[in-house]
Amino acid sequence: MSFRILVAEDEQITLKHLLYALEKEGYTAVGALDGVEAFEKIKKEHFDVVVTDIKMPGLDGISLLERIKLQWPETEVIIITGFGSIDSAVEAMKRGAYDYITKPFNLDELILKIKKILEKKSLENRNIALKLSLGLEKDLPPFIAKSKKMLQVVDIIESISQSDCNVIITGESGTGKGLVAKLIHYTSKRREEPFIAVNCAIFTEQLLASELFGHEKGAFTGAVSAKRGLLEVANKGTLFLDEIAEMPPSLQAKLLKVIEDKEFFRVGGTRPIKVDVRFIAATNQNIKELIEKGKFRRDLYYRLNVMEIYIPPLRDRREDIIPLSRHFLRKHTLEAKKDIKGFTRDAMDILKAYSYPGNVRELENIIERAVILEKTSYIRAESLPVSMQLFKIETVTPDSIKTVDELTREYALKILELVDGNKTKAAEMLGISRTSLWRILKEE
Repeated sequence: MSFRILVAEDEQITLKHLLYALEKEGYTAVGALDGVEAFEKIKKEHFDVVVTDIKMPGLDGISLLERIKLQWPETEVIIITGFGSIDSAVEAMKRGAYDYITKPFNLDELILKIKKILEKKSLENRNIALKLSLGLEKDLPPFIAKSKKMLQVVDIIESISQSDCNVIITGESGTGKGLVAKLIHYTSKRREEPFIAVNCAIFTEQLLASELFGHEKGAFTGAVSAKRGLLEVANKGTLFLDEIAEMPPSLQAKLLKVIEDKEFFRVGGTRPIKVDVRFIAATNQNIKELIEKGKFRRDLYYRLNVMEIYIPPLRDRREDIIPLSRHFLRKHTLEAKKDIKGFTRDAMDILKAYSYPGNVRELENIIERAVILEKTSYIRAESLPVSMQLFKIETVTPDSIKTVDELTREYALKILELVDGNKTKAAEMLGISRTSLWRILKEE
């Protein structure tokens, strides 16, 4: 995907020469004869760089800069100014411009500045990709993160790579706790050993005990032969206990003993089995509240919580939305064998504004759906769910601004309406549990 540059210049001959020179360098260059036209084009399409004259009819370069930086801070702006207006150019840099050039300017100077911007962007992307891949050779989904909060998560993963400490991962459903667990394992000293995951919420107490500890022949009705448990399978490696808060109290006690003694008995067994397992647990519930209510063992929590990693919801790390969207677009266009190059500005604005109660999982579902529906070369707003139109960025005034919770509740109510009040279906569409949906609807 080539870098896109918008040039706003009211002198037609100058604009024509600039566009020709940029296209000759291999960039996609688009022109506008004034600030108003430029802003309308920016609203519709993504541009990596905007080159704008400081003096233009309708909307001057400074005003255009301010609007760009308010809504699309990732777009860099270069100001073109006359020699006598350098003070204005300096002021523009204080307001977020990347750099400025003075008329009459040397074309090579402008191209050099653009190359520096694009090299910086490419280096940032490579650094993030390099850091987040963490040197993995395993076939894992990339861990996309640009926000400070998620880069802190990466730092923690890196810092414990030489440790065998147990870890508990907390955060809402759909934030990527399972992927973080895999990254912890595959960047650890145990990377060549098994990584075994079990969802504690999907088994009955008896079945979960059998899955974890295994059983001897005849231990219970249907146990026609002996079976190794996941603890044995995970020996020397990592056991990931997803939805740990759903584990019954009796099994919590047995798990605690395994962590302390590094041995256990199969169900119906009399011979202790020694194991060396690292434990990673995850929950979307407030585990400290469960401890206070007596629903989760305090001693087990402290054994698991040598290191806690909190994965924030997507609405609290909005810098990750566009990189994630682009990643999911590449993934699903490849799967669908479609040639979709990117997102229109309207679609991107909606994606950035939406609250994502289902977090990253919901975002991927939205992008996959859009890829299936889209018939053009860019994902348009029309290909996004109708209910997301509530989140389209319009002209904002202080009185019209709604909180994220208010927008989330609005969206949940809209989904509920679409499924005729069926809370189970609504929760599935949102990628959250019925309990989470109940909490959202309850908040006023």
